[in-house]
Amino acid sequence: MRNVRVAAVQMEHAAGDKAANLAKVRRSTQAAADLGCEVVIFPECCLTGYWFLRHLSRDELAALAEPVPGGPCCEALVGLAREYGMTVGAGLIEVDGEGKLYNCYVVALPDGTVHRHRKLHAFVSEYLTSGSEYTVFDTPHGFRAGVLTCYDNNIGENVRITALKGAEVLFAPHQTGGCDSPDPHTMGLVDRALWDNREADPKAIEAELRGEKGRGWLLRWLPARAHDNGVFLIFSNGVGVDDNEIRTGNAMILDPYGRILAGTCKAGDDMVVADLDAGLSLHNTGRRWIRTRRPELYGPLTERTGMEQDTRTVRFDKKGV
Repeated sequence: MRNVRVAAVQMEHAAGDKAANLAKVRRSTQAAADLGCEVVIFPECCLTGYWFLRHLSRDELAALAEPVPGGPCCEALVGLAREYGMTVGAGLIEVDGEGKLYNCYVVALPDGTVHRHRKLHAFVSEYLTSGSEYTVFDTPHGFRAGVLTCYDNNIGENVRITALKGAEVLFAPHQTGGCDSPDPHTMGLVDRALWDNREADPKAIEAELRGEKGRGWLLRWLPARAHDNGVFLIFSNGVGVDDNEIRTGNAMILDPYGRILAGTCKAGDDMVVADLDAGLSLHNTGRRWIRTRRPELYGPLTERTGMEQDTRTVRFDKKGV
C-alpha cells in the first residue's frame, strides 16, 4: 500500500430521481478531485433513493433498476472515474440478466473497470435478492479494497472475511441512523421538524446527529470493525429526509486503529477528506491479531444453530430476538 487521499460523502438523495442524484455525485466528485483525492465514496442507493423503495411494487422497482455494468448510471460513474482519474463508488438498484433485483454498490476505476457489490443482507424490499459473494479487488491506488453495504458491516464475520481476502481499505456505504429500530436502546426516529428547521436552529438538529441516534450509535461499533481487522474504513451515509426517517450523516474516515481521521456532524450534504498513511496498514493491532488466529477452532462459525433468521424478519421484528 502507498499513501493515498480519499473522500467520504454524505448526501440527501431525491427519491427516484436518478438525474438529480447523479448531478450531486458529479459535483462532489469534482470537488474531491480539486482537493487531490484519488477515491470518493458515496452512500448506499444514493442514485435511486433508499427507504421509499419499500413502498414500490416489483414492476416499479424493476423500472428504477438498471444493469451493472452497462446501465446509464453505471456508465456515468465510469465517465467520472475516467475524467478525473479517480475511483468513484455509488449505490443503486441493479437488475441482472434473469430479472433478479439487487441492492448494488458500483465502484468505477479510472481505467473503466467496474466492480459491483450486491448487498449480502438486503431487507428494504421483499423483491430484492441478497448477494452471495464478497467483493475484494485491487485498485490502481496501491491498495486492495473491499466493499460491504450498510447491514453487511453489522455482521463481524463479513468484515473479517473481507480482511482475510486481503482488503486494506473498506468502503462502507450506508443509509443509517435515525431508524425506527426494533431495539429500544439503538437509534430511534429524529423529529422531522428539527430537520426542516435546521437553518434557523442548527444546534438542535446537530445535537441529534451527534447523539445516540447518530454518531453515538456508530461509535459503539464502527471503530471496532476497523481496529479488529486492521483496515482503513471509509464510511459514507445518507443525511436528511429518507422517506419518513431522517438519516444522520456523520461521514467519517477511520484508520486501522479505529481512530477517526476526518468526520462531520453537519446537517446537510458534506464531504470529509483524509490521507491514509500506508505505514499503518502493515503493522497494527488488528493485523497482528489476524496472524495469530487458530482457524481449526472456528468450525462452529459455519454451522447452523437453528437461531438463524432472514434479515428482513430480524430488522422489522419489534419484539426483538
